Amino acid sequence: MSLRRRLGPLLLLVVAAALVAGFLLLRGGEDDPFDDYCSEVADRREDVGAALSAGATTGLLRALPSFEALADRSPDDIRADWRLVIARITELEEALAAAGVDPSTYRVEAPPAGLADDDRKAIEAAAVRLGSPETATALARVEQQARDVCKTPLSL
Repeated sequence: MSLRRRLGPLLLLVVAAALVAGFLLLRGGEDDPFDDYCSEVADRREDVGAALSAGATTGLLRALPSFEALADRSPDDIRADWRLVIARITELEEALAAAGVDPSTYRVEAPPAGLADDDRKAIEAAAVRLGSPETATALARVEQQARDVCKTPLSL
């Protein structure tokens, strides 16, 4: 048997192995679209949990910077949910700031003395929107995404 006939199948095998190895390397080099987001979820989980332990409204306000960071890295399928959550928290934060009210001490049933009626109404309207079913659904979606895709709860 000639050398050419013996090396032919071996050469074919080497070329095929090189092609398979190249494909696997290229495929392995692709970024998982959820890697950055899941990494951010893991990094922010403790901060979010600590912030939310302060109570519903105050906790959401304290968690806002973490939520904004998560939204920046969120996958397309939940980006709108993050935008809604952030918009609602920001709206309440702005209403409280405009009224000069400390969120940790504000109580709907006993607003601070001297609070202007317009400020009270703006705070209450923002709080109602934040507590709406639409916002609750968006929060549930981002929490479910973290659990299902990242295998890490957001502590919401």
